[in-house]
Amino acid sequence: MSPISKYRPFPRIALPDRQWPSRTLTHAPIWCSVDLRDGNQALAVPMNVSQKLELFDALVKCGFKEIEVGFPSASNTEFQFNRRLIEEGRIPDDVTIQCLVQAREDLIEKTVQSLIGAKRVIIHLYNSTSPAQRRVVFGKTKAEIVQVAVQGAQWIKDRLPRLAGTDVRLQYSPESFSATEVEFAKEISEAVMDVWQPTPERKMILNLPDTVEVAGPNIYADQIEWMCRHIRNRGSLIVSLHTHNDRGTGVAATELGLLAGADRVEGTLFGNGERTGNLDIVIVALNFFMHGIETGLDFSDLNKLVKVYKR
Repeated sequence: MSPISKYRPFPRIALPDRQWPSRTLTHAPIWCSVDLRDGNQALAVPMNVSQKLELFDALVKCGFKEIEVGFPSASNTEFQFNRRLIEEGRIPDDVTIQCLVQAREDLIEKTVQSLIGAKRVIIHLYNSTSPAQRRVVFGKTKAEIVQVAVQGAQWIKDRLPRLAGTDVRLQYSPESFSATEVEFAKEISEAVMDVWQPTPERKMILNLPDTVEVAGPNIYADQIEWMCRHIRNRGSLIVSLHTHNDRGTGVAATELGLLAGADRVEGTLFGNGERTGNLDIVIVALNFFMHGIETGLDFSDLNKLVKVYKR
């Protein structure tokens, strides 16, 4: 028997006066490479420290100013990579390294330890928020999930004095945003904002990932525009996109999400990433280039970059 009866379309967002279809992209977003974290998760054998160092150097040469270097609480390799970057002075002064961490105190502690001595960092906190994750994985109510995020944000805030002398920016992701009710995504994001207190002068990054593509890219754009319109204190936020490629529309979702009001894009070279793949940041950058928009990224020698990536 056909299994089609098991499925139903993802519900649309109530946004009858959506503005993104009539907009035109006129400038490039802030780019963040996640090759060293998301891309590394796609490999059957993860990169060792020396391989990560080589790829980091290649990303810097491409012009990336924000690079997610890994998950330092996940393994000794990840932790030691951070320490090598910092202690050996391998990070240019205008490049910010980003680290991902779950809302768990032991992992946050390890992450902060890995960043001591760095000049510019982004600490990227996340926890999952979708109905399926709340019900099946965590067995928690909405209020309990909000408390997980708030507690994680507070643990990070409490440890910031240990990074004195470091320019620290904070980023939060409601991890399964694309499958989460937009009203709840707004609620939990604002709860984290209440802890971190972003300002227009010191903005927080709010990353809204298309974690699993469960709908067309137009639905993701509606979700992004709805959040940009409704979230409190929008002027104190950098709204970031992180799309995956389950439906093969990661590039489209990103470009429509930028039309919908996002400021920043996370992706990987050639779309190599966990599970079904990430946004192909090369395609998006070259699409901008093709329309006469300066990107700040240099992909003039793609053959050389391909060789490094394959190796």
